[in-house]
Amino acid sequence: MNKKSDVNAKEQKFYNKWWFWVIVAFIVIGAGSAGMSTKNNNDNSSQNDSSSQQSNKKEDDGATKEQKNALAKAESYAKNMHMSKMGVYNQLTSEYGEKFSKEDAQYAIDHLDIDWKENALKKARSYQDSMHMSKSNIYDQLISEYGEKFTKEEAQYAVDHLDD
Repeated sequence: MNKKSDVNAKEQKFYNKWWFWVIVAFIVIGAGSAGMSTKNNNDNSSQNDSSSQQSNKKEDDGATKEQKNALAKAESYAKNMHMSKMGVYNQLTSEYGEKFSKEDAQYAIDHLDIDWKENALKKARSYQDSMHMSKSNIYDQLISEYGEKFTKEEAQYAVDHLDD
């Protein structure tokens, strides 16, 4: 290359490089997909929220808006992610999660109509199918304070019924 070509190549702005526009395209597409996913999740969440409020209307009559919101979130975590009672409570109160007060989270837990053993079984099947874990490891994961936080009774039920 001659000196003039070297100078032009060095002076070329980063936004004139092909790789810059490829990165921008990925970011824009990713952000657009995330936005659409969030919108769909919000639409589904509002549909679930209204149905859950209707199903729990009897218990919700004297509840505050925050308690109702905590209950709707708790139902979503329990029914869609098959979380344990302690897992749901921790998610509701976590500074990295929903940030509900302990009282509102406890209200939600107390008013959930969830079969926690069934949730443990669904979570156990998920570990068995996707991670090919042994029953012993599944049990340990289900009761772990760093894992799913199911009770020992719920975890044992799940392991005992994995092959049903």
